Amino acid sequence: MSEQDTKTKETFLRKVQKTLPESSATDLSLISRAYDFAKSAHEGQMRASGTAYFEDHCLHVADHIIDLGMDTPLICAALLHDTIEDTKTTAKDLQKEFGLEITRLVEGVSKLGKIKYHGNERHVESLRKFFVSVAQDARVVILKLADRWHNLETLQYLPIEKQQRIALESIMIHAPLASRMGMGKLVSTINDLSFPYAYPDEYKKTKKIMDGMISNADVSIQKMHRSLSADLHNTLHYLPQIDERIKGTYSLYKKLVRKKWNTESIYDLVAIRAIVNNVSECYQALGAIHSHWRPVPGRVKDYIAVPKPNGYQSLHTAVFSGDGPIVEIQIRTQAMHDYNEYGIASHHSYKNNRVQKGSDKESFAWIEQLRELQKTNLTTNDYLTQLKTDFFQDRIFVFTPKGDVIDLPAGATILDFAYAVHGKIGEHAGGGRINGKFMALKTPLVSEQIVEIVTNPKARPSDKWLEMCITSSALTSIRRQLKKQRQTI
Repeated sequence: MSEQDTKTKETFLRKVQKTLPESSATDLSLISRAYDFAKSAHEGQMRASGTAYFEDHCLHVADHIIDLGMDTPLICAALLHDTIEDTKTTAKDLQKEFGLEITRLVEGVSKLGKIKYHGNERHVESLRKFFVSVAQDARVVILKLADRWHNLETLQYLPIEKQQRIALESIMIHAPLASRMGMGKLVSTINDLSFPYAYPDEYKKTKKIMDGMISNADVSIQKMHRSLSADLHNTLHYLPQIDERIKGTYSLYKKLVRKKWNTESIYDLVAIRAIVNNVSECYQALGAIHSHWRPVPGRVKDYIAVPKPNGYQSLHTAVFSGDGPIVEIQIRTQAMHDYNEYGIASHHSYKNNRVQKGSDKESFAWIEQLRELQKTNLTTNDYLTQLKTDFFQDRIFVFTPKGDVIDLPAGATILDFAYAVHGKIGEHAGGGRINGKFMALKTPLVSEQIVEIVTNPKARPSDKWLEMCITSSALTSIRRQLKKQRQTI
């Protein structure tokens, strides 16, 4: 190892110690071995930018994992995450060197890396579910998000067509996954890195508007910041942390679209955020703010009493600044702030038994399980390893030849699959190829099979078809078609 390589490694290990002071000598030794193993495995491998693969990707992904405050096995898995897919290293090699836990994390990320978004929005939710079902451990999804985070940071080195596909995939799949896990900061990061490549014209238009709005609001925001500091110091008898949050470019674009590009309807481009010691002080601070500035009617949001479905907690109020724009002020505790930014990766979330149970029928069941686990006093490692996706044990995920994921109940058949793809395909289904082998319509499917429907123009539903499928959508379509056939006789 060269002198420069040695310095790079020492800097990395110092960061681990500084960010995760609870790391033991055993932890550091394991991370050091994973570092050396991955560097050796990727020796000579280059990225599209022309830089060394390990130093310019694996190391950055591990840095992101450290920034998220994750545990030693996941830091090791981050260093090793591309060894199975991109080097001669096998899963057996990894298990021999680092044990089953780290190997499973790496295998999980490798599996997720094979699935691509092909622009079929109909199957986006199934693809998100597949990510979670394959993971079986929340840390795999977090690692995949960190991997995508760094890939987006270096997107400029790829061909334009690939840039757009990856950017769209990130907005459609990865950012919503981060949102479901409550990782607000990562949602904004992924969306903002993707936006210029996914929708370049919309990005330029939004950025121009955003720069103008920030410029106009800057003086008022600075004045409010000073006044708020004085008010909260007088009310709470100490100076809480107060900072400014600029809305993400993509988030602003989505809001501008909803508001028909009316910039006067945007109140939260720049928000002032106050972080206080406890919940009682959140409400004291809100009272102090409203005694100084007139609140905008209907713009006070209490996400502490009623958290968002992903666990987000904060008080929001929009006030008239007097001589400038309407300004949003957010008030929260440090524990709330950390959870809102990093979700289940937040240190506080492992011990936070105050997160209230919300109701969100669209959320994955594992989010509900997450809330239940937060009520326990599990350690960080136990918390994450016990976060399983049991909800998906009764679901299967199969693929079209193009790679679209079809989400079906366990026991579903080729005929169910055909109707799930499209009603017309189901109506004229003659059979199907499972991984290239022709099979009858009644054949049950299992997860991760590639299924291709063989259609026949002469094929028509019959009463027997009702015994060949289990999904309500397929059964309803068949009954409707049988009724039509009888009416034409």
